[in-house]
Amino acid sequence: MYYIHVCRINTLWEFNGPIKHMKGTYIGELEELILLTVGVLYGKAYGVAVMDEIAKQTGRDLNISAVHAVLKRLEEKGMVSSTMGDPSPERGGRRKRIFLLTAAGKKALEEANEIRNQLYKQIPKVALQFQWV
Repeated sequence: MYYIHVCRINTLWEFNGPIKHMKGTYIGELEELILLTVGVLYGKAYGVAVMDEIAKQTGRDLNISAVHAVLKRLEEKGMVSSTMGDPSPERGGRRKRIFLLTAAGKKALEEANEIRNQLYKQIPKVALQFQWV
């Protein structure tokens, strides 16, 4: 008696071999905010800079650990890529991990923006009329 075991591997393949499994394209509000900020800081987006820019633009204070966790998750999803920058004297010679938007990140931002705009356009005008007391 012979048994055959069948399994499914969720891995994408390139010509050079397997690449990381891509997670879904849905992004949450914080992921969207960080993706937008990575785009704004083009070429200068590292953890602390992203955190500071979000505080400056929105008044929202984030924990650096949360920023790093989201950046890592976005990189796993293929929405950002990262490279190590040059050493800097103010960091004692330590290098910064610089993040850039990828095509998938740009597409996710465009889709999120389109969905939001479509929903907003569907709100009846009367629903947006308020009388302040």
